[in-house]
Amino acid sequence: MNNLFYSTDIRDGFVRFDEEESRHLATVLRHKVGDQLVVTDGKGMRYETELVETGKKGVIARILESELRAPEQRARLHVAMAPTKNTDRLEWFLEKAGEMGIDEFTPLLCKRGIRDRLRYDRLERIMVSAMKQSLRYYLPKLNPLTPFETLVQNTTAAQRFIPWCDDAPQPHLRELLRRDQDTLILIGPEGDFSPEEVALARAQQFQEVSLGDVRLRAETAALYVVMGFHWNQ
Repeated sequence: MNNLFYSTDIRDGFVRFDEEESRHLATVLRHKVGDQLVVTDGKGMRYETELVETGKKGVIARILESELRAPEQRARLHVAMAPTKNTDRLEWFLEKAGEMGIDEFTPLLCKRGIRDRLRYDRLERIMVSAMKQSLRYYLPKLNPLTPFETLVQNTTAAQRFIPWCDDAPQPHLRELLRRDQDTLILIGPEGDFSPEEVALARAQQFQEVSLGDVRLRAETAALYVVMGFHWNQ
């Protein structure tokens, strides 16, 4: 399989592509009636299809076969990060994390955060593109900007970690991280989490951890923990 395509309009035995995906299929890739494509709905379904219409009203494919693909990993990885001042860095992280494998992302509204508005349509497109690029069948869940307190008080993840720049020595994340448990990892803003936020997380059974001796940018730290989750198999 060379390409994977995405649609949420799948019904009555047909796949209907939105305007952007239709334009990509018909104009950029120059697909024509009779061509066969692999499509996903981002919820684990894999569809073998054949194009039946490539006109101005959009591209439509008939479903030939379908199957539900099992998730690649046994547990879910949820990363919550305070949005970076430069949105390009946040977008870079979502692209790479989407390719490597992340199940859920929450933009985190922190006391020392510097951004409280995001273009969710653009972030969603980046995550869809990353899913297709990596030939995955599950689209990560993108949550709205969420206050720190709300997230830490309502999570049900079995593993909960908060890396932050503490003077006291903390165990390294890799010493504690297990891939067989649902995991939530918090990444703070450029000014780090406030002492009050750390205390609240601690009260909610979050484990304080280190990511090493070097100081990382927020998006680098976030990608580091995604890689660590997948390495720790």
